[in-house]
Order: sequence, then structure tokens, then C-alpha cells
Amino acid sequence: MGQIELTGDVYYPSPETIANANLKDRSEFDKRAEQDYEGFWADFANELDWFQKWDKVIDDSEKPFYKWFTGGRTNISYNCLDRHVKTYRRNKLALIWEGEDGEHRTMSYFRLHNDVCRFANLLKSMAVKKGDRVTIYMGRTPEIIIAMLACARIGAVHSVVYGGFSVESLTERIEDSQSRVLIVADGAYQRGKIVKLKDIADEALQRAGTVEHVIVVKRTGQDVYMEPGRDMWYHELNKLPIANQPCVVEETSSEDPLFILYTSGTTGKPKAILHTHGGYMVGTYVTTKYYLDVQDADRIWCTADPGWITGHSYIVYGPLLNGATIFMYEGAPYHPYPNRWWQMIEKYGINILYTAPTAIRGFMRFGDSWANRHDLSSLRILGSVGEPINPEAWKWYHRVIGRERCPVIDTWWQTETGMHMISPFPTMPLKPGSGSLPFPGVKMEVVDEQGNPVKANEEGYLIIKTPWPAMVRTIFNDPQRMVDQYWTKYPGAYMTGDSAKIDEDGYIWVIGRVDDVIKVSGYRLGTAEIESAFVSHHAVAEAAAIGVPHEIKGNAIYAYIILKQNLQPSDELIEELRKHIAHEVGPIAKPEHIEFVDKLPKTRSGKIMRRVLKAQAMGEDPGNISTLEE
Repeated sequence: MGQIELTGDVYYPSPETIANANLKDRSEFDKRAEQDYEGFWADFANELDWFQKWDKVIDDSEKPFYKWFTGGRTNISYNCLDRHVKTYRRNKLALIWEGEDGEHRTMSYFRLHNDVCRFANLLKSMAVKKGDRVTIYMGRTPEIIIAMLACARIGAVHSVVYGGFSVESLTERIEDSQSRVLIVADGAYQRGKIVKLKDIADEALQRAGTVEHVIVVKRTGQDVYMEPGRDMWYHELNKLPIANQPCVVEETSSEDPLFILYTSGTTGKPKAILHTHGGYMVGTYVTTKYYLDVQDADRIWCTADPGWITGHSYIVYGPLLNGATIFMYEGAPYHPYPNRWWQMIEKYGINILYTAPTAIRGFMRFGDSWANRHDLSSLRILGSVGEPINPEAWKWYHRVIGRERCPVIDTWWQTETGMHMISPFPTMPLKPGSGSLPFPGVKMEVVDEQGNPVKANEEGYLIIKTPWPAMVRTIFNDPQRMVDQYWTKYPGAYMTGDSAKIDEDGYIWVIGRVDDVIKVSGYRLGTAEIESAFVSHHAVAEAAAIGVPHEIKGNAIYAYIILKQNLQPSDELIEELRKHIAHEVGPIAKPEHIEFVDKLPKTRSGKIMRRVLKAQAMGEDPGNISTLEE
């Protein structure tokens, strides 16, 4: 892009940032991608190891079920570990971990590789084979990374369930994936308390009948129930001779499934997004290397949970593919004090911090002094993920945490895209609040209801018109749902479900979801999922959930409830319903506000008009309500 003058509020990169970046000028990528899109991606794929090279870069013979690097054979776990163990990186730190209680561990690439092979052998001893699904339900500890890489090593498909989800969500995901093995921790530390993960899993397993083996990782050491013949302690299994056997890596086809990850949709049932070894590997490798600018000596801290796509792509796979050192922290940001993060950045010399606007806004509340008492000079790149970052938070992040030296890499992408899709490279001019441009060669548009591009600065639907390597391959066991959800509204284009606008410089400004999904603290929660959890309570006849702006979380859940006949609203019932939602969906879904009503605004076809409820909650004009049922 070079140093051209742009309109609006613009921050230009420093000469030092440009001199040290992996990519000095994006125009060389733009040119290569424009001239030969397939060759452009093949060059990146060639930087990784393949047991057999591909016949074709993009196979579009069954659109929209695109395939990438067909005929190629590889394994992402091999590329994350074995490839490095053969080089000087063998003794380099792969992982630095700190527990909320202050415990800390480090692992070299050699040690991580060894632990992954041992875990993979244990899975094989339980007859887990290529294509089998394994559910993982843990906090942020090294074992979650080991378990993911062990599944990938033997060609099993991991399904990580966020440790903040509770019984109903875990049950649903185990049943849908038909997992035979569950890997769970006894508990996790969060805000000084223990989250009883094993207890939640036990309750889920009473309902989900497919699980035969449960591997339990000891983290907190509290007493937990162990079902004889089903539950086994990981530390005891790890001593068995079988764990110590050589573990030959499974040669997977480029299109073999790597993982499924559930994401909230517009209907009640979460969608199991499926990603594969080859394309996902290339996409996460490239975007980590060039957008987050990861270099050999870097220590990268992505503060997300591995239970979300951000954790998969930018805690685990992207950094390890690049041979970087991952930093992982178990607990809450402000525990025990609001300087916990800054203390760890100083202590471990973190170079890249990749976090959510929610966290940044949370730290802003405490003022500048907590961060100012720490030496943050090791930081080189700041990243933002999960939702659009508001300009005030962007500027605070840049000024207080980055000390006006570090570019803020504002990334837009989704579980479905697998990799960053809109983001600036560190050497580009930055506009607070805009993710800037799509990845080179990827064509994106903002269109109206009919699919026509809108004018500059006009809001519309964000669509993607070019395939990309890490794209969703299907919805597990429901391919038609993928077609209906993403490829039907605008034939030939991927419908992101987000609204956006493009300014006169071509910079994209993502505004937010257009479907019935609420982003709370960057996490996607389906309104249908929350509403059905409400209705499962004995007192509730009907429910509607909406997202309303929240200073810290971005959005908070506001619920409207119709009670069953002869029941009266009360403060006690509100508290009971909030606890019920936390139990059924997870603490993240606890509503901020519950309002009892006699009826809900609906269309004549019975669809709840959430925009009317939102206008009501915010004291605004509901606009055109001609479709409202009388």
C-alpha cells in the first residue's frame, strides 16, 4: 500500500516497524495474488512439509464444497512439532504457561512433541482411529494443547468445548459429534474459585450415551467422582508402557477432517463447523506469519480460550506452525489485581499480544496507572479480535499498552473462515475501528438486499466472493445446512452474516451481526439457544433474548420473559432464571437484565421482532412495524 495519504483519523507505521516486518510492502502480495491466485497460495504451502504434493490447489468442481491442495498428503501436528524437532528449534521453548494460582511450567518443542506422542498412544490404546471424534472439555492448561495435537497426530477429529459452557451445551456437543472419548480436567481456576469441570461432565454423561472412555487431567486436586471402568487419571495412564512406544504420525489427506467446532447459529442447534488438515494449516500459518508478524524469537500471547476458533488458530496451530513460543495464562484478567496481564508481559518478555476489545475496555476502567507501573517495552505487535474495536479502546490500547510504538492489528474473521480475512499488515496505515483490507487476492464486497454493491460509507451485507484455504468445508453431518446458511442468499458468494461499510479508501468497517446471534465479550451466543434454555425452566412460557450495547462486554443479554399462568414476577425469580441460564448454557450467557412481559412483538408468521424489542430496551423508535401481528 505504501505511504499514501488517507482520509480520516490515520496512524502511520514507524520506520522501525517497517524495517523489522516479515512483509515490508503488501503491494508485492497483491500483485502476486492478482496475477496467479493459485500459485500465490501454492508458494505458501511449499513452505510447509508434505508427505506427498498436491495435484490441484483449488478444486471447485462441487461448489460451494471447495477443496484445497487435493491429492496432497500432510499432517498439521507433524508440521507443528516434528518439523521443528529436526532443527535447532528442538530445544527452543514451545510453551510457557502460568496458572492463576501462580504455578508455571515451560515445555521445549522436544518435550511437547514427546508428550503429544504419549497422549496419542493412549488414545490409540482406546481404539481411537482416524476420523473418530474426541471431545475435549478443559480449562487453559498445557494438556488442552497436548490433547488437540495428539488427536491431529493420529487423524482423529477433536471437538473442543469451551470450559465456560455447562451441562446442556456439553451434552449437545458430545451427542452431535458421537464422541467415544472425553478428555476433561478435574477443574480449572477462575477468579480465585474452582470451576468444577468434572462434575459438569459427569452430569452431561448421564444424558450423552456415546462416551466409553474419560481421561481426567488433574489440575485442582479436589475430590471428584471416578466411574469405574470409564474414568481414568491421565497422570496414571501416562506411566503405562504403552504411552512410551514410538508414535508414527498418520499421513492425512489435505481434505481429511482436523476438527469440528460448534458455533451459535440462528436456529437452536449450534453448527459443527468442520476444518481440514491442509487448507486450514496453510491459512493459519500465513496469517500468523504476516498479519501478527510472528518471528523466530517471538513470544506470542493470544488471550482467547482454546475452546473458541481464536484459540485453535492463534494459540495453538498458527504460532506452532511458525515455530514461535506460545504463552498461555489460565485465569481471569484482573485476578488478583488489574495489573496481572502487564506483570506477566514484563516477566516473560511477551512480544505479541492478541486480545479482545472487551478485555481492553475492561482495563480502561482501571485507568492508566496499573499498566504504567510495568515495563512493556518487549511488546512489538498488538492485536484485536472477536468484535469490531471502538476507536476509543483502539487509541487507549495503542497509547497506554503499546506506548505509541506498536501497530494495532484489528482482525476480522469467523469460526467458519478459520483464518484472518480482513486485517492490516503492521506496515500499513491504520484507522482506529477499521480492519482495513481483505487478505491479498480475496475479493469482498458490501452489498444491499439484492446483492448490488452499496456506495462508499453506506451500510450493507458483507460477502466474500473468492475461496480461501481455511474456509469451512461443511457442517458436520448436515451439509445442506451449510449451503442454506452461507451460500444461498447471494449465489456464488459466502454470506458472512455481518453488516459493514467500505470507506472512500477501500477500508472495511465491520459493524456487527445481522442475524440472531449476540456477541458477548467477543463470544457468539445464539438467541435461540438462550431462549430455549429459558423455556426449559418450569416458570417460563415464552422468552426472547436480544443484545444491547454494554460498555465493557460490547453487548449484554437483555431478556423478555412471559411467565406461565398464575405465576408472579419477583426479584427471587429473576435471580433463579439467571442461575438457570448459567447452568444450561454457561456463565457467559447470564442475562444482564430480565423484563417480564405479557406478550412479545411478532410478525404474522410468528417470528419474534427482536429489533422492536431492542428499540424498546434502548428507548428508541421501533421504526416500521407494519408486519407486526395485530
